[in-house]
Amino acid sequence: MDLLTKFTCLVSCLLSGCAITLINIANCSVYPSEMSVDVALKLPSAVMPVSQASGLGFFYSLSLSSMFPDDLEVNEYCIKLLNIYGERYVTFANCLVSYARPVKVCQKCYTYFNSLEEIYKNISSDQLGPGNVSCHDSLMRSDRLMLLYTLFNKLEEVWISAECKHCLTEDQEALSNETVYFMAILNQSLTCFEQYQKNHSELCKDCKSSYKRLNELYGRMEKNNTLCIDIEDAMNMTRRLWSKNYNCSLPREETVPVIAVSSFMLFLPIIFYLSSFLHSEQKKRKLIHPKRAKSSSSLMNIQDKFS
Repeated sequence: MDLLTKFTCLVSCLLSGCAITLINIANCSVYPSEMSVDVALKLPSAVMPVSQASGLGFFYSLSLSSMFPDDLEVNEYCIKLLNIYGERYVTFANCLVSYARPVKVCQKCYTYFNSLEEIYKNISSDQLGPGNVSCHDSLMRSDRLMLLYTLFNKLEEVWISAECKHCLTEDQEALSNETVYFMAILNQSLTCFEQYQKNHSELCKDCKSSYKRLNELYGRMEKNNTLCIDIEDAMNMTRRLWSKNYNCSLPREETVPVIAVSSFMLFLPIIFYLSSFLHSEQKKRKLIHPKRAKSSSSLMNIQDKFS
């Protein structure tokens, strides 16, 4: 059977809807998927021609495999790293989903991110492993997609956008002291809220000091650039509880200066127009006075002449 006939045989089988596990291109015959290779090779070629397989409506699974040379296969050490990478990737992704609402990804998932980052660095580095083999080329650059790099890059973007480093120590092995202190003050406020669920007026009064301290701490952390997504989300939810759910308000210290400046700016046009009016009236008086004086002096001269 020539090459063209073999190719036609294969294409006709695929187009007819049959998925093949074992196929003998030499005589254009196929065998059921549950049949082993040794048994299939011992059977005559007329066991099941392609035309009969398609006509009877049998379904098979296609598995055209071939062995690549040893120098192209992935080393066992790299396969092991790849499996570890997959396990840690799934663990970290599950952690992100589990603590998406309310957001606690920085508090709960930093250990999993560190583990994933560690195995990724081992794979992507040029350092030689057992057998003087580097997994960088075989796992990172072996195809156009660069799947391992793409997957890690997406999760790393989420981690960077969350700014979790601001809530962790420098080595990212634990939460920072400021973050732990903020969470403690937050728990005090939330505990106070729970005590007065049925009496909002008392809640606004008795929980005012703890809520004010929480706001001040959040303001300092915002100035020091030590906020992460966990703290931002927790503070936003607490503020919604305080203002929207409980209808409480917290007067700010800068309210009085703002009101004073606003009042001054409001009355500034009135003061300007009033001063302009008074100034113009004073000018009119200065201009009229000499004329009156001249007219009175001339009248006296006329009276003296007639007298």
